[in-house]
Amino acid sequence: MRRGLPFHCWRPVQSLLTRVKVCARNWELGCILPRTQRLFVCIERFFQTLWGLSRMTLRLKGRDLFELFANDPEKADAVVFVRVVQEDRRGFLKGAGLATMGAMVGATIPFSRNMPGGFIPVAMAEEAMAIEGKEGLVVLGDKPLNAETPPHLLDDEVTPVSRHYIRNNGTVPDGDAATWKVSIEGEVDTPLTLSIADLKKQFEVVTAQLTIECGGNGRAFFEPKAKGGQWTYGAVGCSRWTGVRLADVLKAAKVKSTAIYTAHYGADQALDDPAKVPLSRGIPIAKAMDPHTLIAFAMNDGAMHPQNGHPLRLVVPGWVGSTSHKWLTKIVLRDKVHDGKGMTKHSYRLPGGSVEPGEAVADEAFTNIIQAMPVKSLITRPKSRIEVAAGKPLEIGGHAWAGDNTIAAVDVSIDFGATWHKASLAKPANPYAWQHWKADITFPGPGYYEVWSRATDDEGHGQPFAVAWNPGGYLNNAMHRIAVRVG
Repeated sequence: MRRGLPFHCWRPVQSLLTRVKVCARNWELGCILPRTQRLFVCIERFFQTLWGLSRMTLRLKGRDLFELFANDPEKADAVVFVRVVQEDRRGFLKGAGLATMGAMVGATIPFSRNMPGGFIPVAMAEEAMAIEGKEGLVVLGDKPLNAETPPHLLDDEVTPVSRHYIRNNGTVPDGDAATWKVSIEGEVDTPLTLSIADLKKQFEVVTAQLTIECGGNGRAFFEPKAKGGQWTYGAVGCSRWTGVRLADVLKAAKVKSTAIYTAHYGADQALDDPAKVPLSRGIPIAKAMDPHTLIAFAMNDGAMHPQNGHPLRLVVPGWVGSTSHKWLTKIVLRDKVHDGKGMTKHSYRLPGGSVEPGEAVADEAFTNIIQAMPVKSLITRPKSRIEVAAGKPLEIGGHAWAGDNTIAAVDVSIDFGATWHKASLAKPANPYAWQHWKADITFPGPGYYEVWSRATDDEGHGQPFAVAWNPGGYLNNAMHRIAVRVG
C-alpha cells in the first residue's frame, strides 16, 4: 500500500480514529498524542486543515499525496508545503525521474522511497537570499525599510544588534535619549510624563533575553501570495533588553478598574502623510501587567540601533512583534479594545473561520486579534545547501520558541519525516527567551538529504508540515527544512 497523507478525509467519519493515527505516525502533522485528552484537539485541527485543502481548485478529493505530486508537483508543493518553486526550476519536475532530480541536487537521494512522486526538494524550491543587506541582512523593501536575517546568521544564543531584523511602518525618527519622554494617559488616576532618566531613577531596572517575531514571518511561503513584506524565516530575534517593567509604571499611574486595553504611540510618521499615525497597536491589560513586558532603553547592554527603536521602545515578549512599539512616546489606557491603526479590519487579525486560499474575506469576518506567536523552530547551523563528507557526523543546531509557552521537545528528521530523532534541548535563559537545541546526525550514505526540525511546546502544540492559508499571511510556523548533500 502506498503511504501518504490522505486528502479524502471529508468522507464519512467511520474510520476517523484510524486515519488520525496513521497521519500522526506517517506524517507527524505536529499533533503529538501522549494523552487521550489531546486526541480530540488533534482531530479538530486535522479536519480544519484538510477542509481548507479540500476546497482548493486542485480538486483533491479522492487523491493521496503521491497522486497529487505526480499530477502537478508545482501546485502540490504550494498546497502541502505552502511555498513556490523558483522561476529557474519551473517545469523541470513534470515527468522528471529520480536520476534527473538527483543530478539537479548534486547527489543521489537515499530515502527516495519516502518521497512522493514529483516531490520538490527544498534545495530546488527554496528561494535564495541573494540580496545584499547591511551586515548580512536581506532588504525586503526600503519604503519603509524592512530587512530580515538569513537563518545561518541567527546562530548566536543572544541575537547581536547587527543581526536583529528590521520591521518599520513609517519613517525612522531621530531620537535623543537625553530629552526623550513618554506619557501615560487615559484610564489612570495619575497621568505621568517621564524621561528616560526618570524611568531609571523611579523604577527597578531589569534585563532579560526576550524573543520578538514579526507576525508575518514566513509570509513568503503562502500561495496565493498575501499582501505585505515577503518575509521568509529571519524576522525574529532574541536579544537582551534592558528597561523597566511596564507593570511598575502603570501601577505608579494608578490604573483605573475600567481600563482593559493599552494603546501605543510612537514618534515615527507615515510615509504618505507626516500627520498620520503609521501604526498604533495595543495589548490587553493582563499582558501589560506581565512582569516580562518592558519599556526598554538598551539592547545587549548598549544603545539600541535606531532601526530597532532607539531611544525607547516597548518589548512585549512572545507576542506578535507589532505590539512591541518602537520610538515610544505615549501609552493610553483604554476602557475598550484599542481601535488604532493596525488594530481594525484585517490588520493583524485572522478570520473567524476557514477560508479558501485566495478567497476575498469581508473586514467584519476578521474577528481574531493575533496575540501570542505559535510554536516554532529554526535551524541555524549548518547553512542550507551545505556539502559534507560521507560517514562524518554533522551537528545540527538552532533555536525554538513558543509565544507564551516553553519548548518541551525538538525533533529532527533526515528521511522526509518518516522517522524522528530527539534533539538535546537547553532551558531558556529566562521566560520568553528562545531555547537552543542540537543533534548529531550521521547520514547512511552519499546523496541528497533534507534535515527537518519540529518543535513541541509544553502544552503539546507541535509544528505542522503546512499551515492553513490566511489573507494576511500570518503565523506561518511550518517545520523548517534545510538541504544537505553528502559526498
